[in-house]
Amino acid sequence: MKIIKKMLKGALWITGTLLVFIGGYLLAERVLSRSTVAEMPDGLPRTITAFVLSNGVHTDLVLPVVAAGKDWSRTFSYEHTLSKDTGYRWVAIGWGDKGFYLNTPEWKDLTVSTAFKAVTGLGETALHVTYYRHLAEGLRCRKLLLSEARYRKLAGYVEASLDRDPSGQPVAIVTEARYNRDDAFYEAKGAYSLFHTCNSWTNNGLKAAGAKACRWTAFDRGILYQYR
Repeated sequence: MKIIKKMLKGALWITGTLLVFIGGYLLAERVLSRSTVAEMPDGLPRTITAFVLSNGVHTDLVLPVVAAGKDWSRTFSYEHTLSKDTGYRWVAIGWGDKGFYLNTPEWKDLTVSTAFKAVTGLGETALHVTYYRHLAEGLRCRKLLLSEARYRKLAGYVEASLDRDPSGQPVAIVTEARYNRDDAFYEAKGAYSLFHTCNSWTNNGLKAAGAKACRWTAFDRGILYQYR
């Protein structure tokens, strides 16, 4: 009986600790994601349109394929997509856990191993790149207006997230995992965790560009709130 009581006490302690952690995490995320890091004025004309795009969980930075002397098709070749179409206007770029991206096309495909690696930072990461012909502003697609200087900072942030081969080229991931005919995956730097999620990456990109952002966020809602 004593052993059973000790086991029950241990289970209750673990459960209580876990509930406190989850509650604290969600409360901190709520507060910090609604707290604004103000835009840093640069006094330059805002001539470049970009977007933050959410699928309801995950956010991408959406940039013009060609702007301010930067052609993203040279970084993320059209040849790496199934369509190989060259008529796109926009490129959506998201960062996240590689195993989650490649092995979890739907929530029903999520495994304990993939989830554990994702939340603990033990897995590798990837950039998911999707090309679009058209994009419309909406509840899950918020527009940014950037000066060329800010845009270059944002582009530099994305470039710095890429893992590269010895010749300095982005490393495309050869995989049958696709979300559509217009996307591709690339090896990335960094570790995904509860405290540095795909949405944290997007938010940090906005900070790097001097644009309005959350102090910290784990979910997409905080970023969409800032650009409501």
